[in-house]
Amino acid sequence: MTKPKVLISDKMDPNAAKIFEDRGCDVDVKPGMTPEELKAVIGQYDGLAIRSATKVTPEILEAATNLKVIGRAGIGVDNVDIPSASAQGVVVMNTPFGNSITTAEHAIAMIMALARQIPEANTLTQQGEWPKSKFMGVEVTGKTLGLIGAGNIGSIVASRAQGLRMKVIAYDPFLTEDRAVEMGVEKVDLEALTTRADFITLHTPLTDETRNILSRERLEKTKQGVRIVNCARGGLVDEAALKDLLDSGHIAGAALDVFLEEPAKQHPLFGTPNFICTPHLGASTTEAQVNVALQVAEQMSDYLLTGGVTNALNMPSLSAEEAPKLKPYMALAENLGSLVGQLAHGELPKISIEVEGAAAKLNQKPITGAVLAGLMKRFSSTVNMVNAPYLAKERGIEVREIRNEREGVYQTLVRVTVATSQGDRSVAGSLFGATEPRLVEIFGIGIEAELTGNMLYIVNDDVPGFIGSIGSLLGENGINIGTFHLGRRTTGGEAVLLLSVDQPIPQDVAEKANQLQGVKLVKSLTF
Repeated sequence: MTKPKVLISDKMDPNAAKIFEDRGCDVDVKPGMTPEELKAVIGQYDGLAIRSATKVTPEILEAATNLKVIGRAGIGVDNVDIPSASAQGVVVMNTPFGNSITTAEHAIAMIMALARQIPEANTLTQQGEWPKSKFMGVEVTGKTLGLIGAGNIGSIVASRAQGLRMKVIAYDPFLTEDRAVEMGVEKVDLEALTTRADFITLHTPLTDETRNILSRERLEKTKQGVRIVNCARGGLVDEAALKDLLDSGHIAGAALDVFLEEPAKQHPLFGTPNFICTPHLGASTTEAQVNVALQVAEQMSDYLLTGGVTNALNMPSLSAEEAPKLKPYMALAENLGSLVGQLAHGELPKISIEVEGAAAKLNQKPITGAVLAGLMKRFSSTVNMVNAPYLAKERGIEVREIRNEREGVYQTLVRVTVATSQGDRSVAGSLFGATEPRLVEIFGIGIEAELTGNMLYIVNDDVPGFIGSIGSLLGENGINIGTFHLGRRTTGGEAVLLLSVDQPIPQDVAEKANQLQGVKLVKSLTF
């Protein structure tokens, strides 16, 4: 088996490369490459490990013909074109927990530095002045901290702020009432947060929804004397408006670790009184740098070697422990999706994926992804579990998941149903011996068959002599039959025949089969 090959294109703790090597990957460490240099070599690699310096653009991805996974050592992935990666079937991972504490602590440090004007006091004192009367700070005890974003980092900031006896209010569209109670924060809307908070700190990714979330209009509505902290992403705060409101005194202080344009070598905010800045140091501690490097190496190795998916941004998570259990189900699901994709005619507006019995106790998302990967092969030869949901969405296919823990005729079952112009059509499969995928039902007819290689699917009237006729036809044309699977609705009624053959069925042979007495449909299949 060829070893997966990984490129580390940014500076990263050397233990990351060691983990890749120890786990069984070949690894090259080449930080500082230009986009042209990266584009020239990326086609050699299965994995790309990055920090914030490497920009993974559509042009880079187009050249990454073998790439399977991108791992970002850190939380922000705005330097990766995720839609393009998804369209090409590349998994994008980050490490959202490795630098959470470090970034949260930096935000708290910024709050304290603003409250007591520490940087400016330090500068003047070291210049030989003794400006004691110039710096009148404020206590944070009893003040209201407005938290924009209550995820991993935001929740840690809330906990630390509560330790400082601050009251914490939070705005986050995904924050539930139960989680707010658990965190000990008051859930509020954005307008209430901006008008009530003495300090505002941001902990949200940069998206179309969050860009300029603290716009000029919102900043003007903040409480007189508010202090703003952003250790999350540049672009969340209107920097020009921040400058104006600092100059006017409406905002008492601001601390930025991030800027819209980085590196920020020159900026209108530089030199503004009561403004503090640091060069994107949120994750810059020894512990965090080691943690995120080790985590991204472990996650990428899991995916490349076992199929485990952790902290992926464009496909369902699948732990290294789950992967072996789900592997036969995913093989079954992909075959079922492929079967309905090859047999269904016209557009497919809806598809439902139902798991029953033992299958219902598993993580259903990878099973759904595998079904869609099989189904969407009718539209694209490069489809996989990553880009299949995007292709389905592009085509307007509605996907429904159903879970039934009851056990039916089979101890475990996966059923795929598609809506067609002729009505709903479903196929179902199970695992024999817990590992062998088998088709057990096709369009309401019971049949047990392995879906593999080249196959011939025939719908015919259940009449004597038909099996002999099809066998003779294939024999006359030099086509060897591997397996023979039969099913029928009733005696003398509609029957189905699935044959595995040693080579693809030529079109002229399929046409001859279609002319046999009682035949309703002939279809060549490939799995």
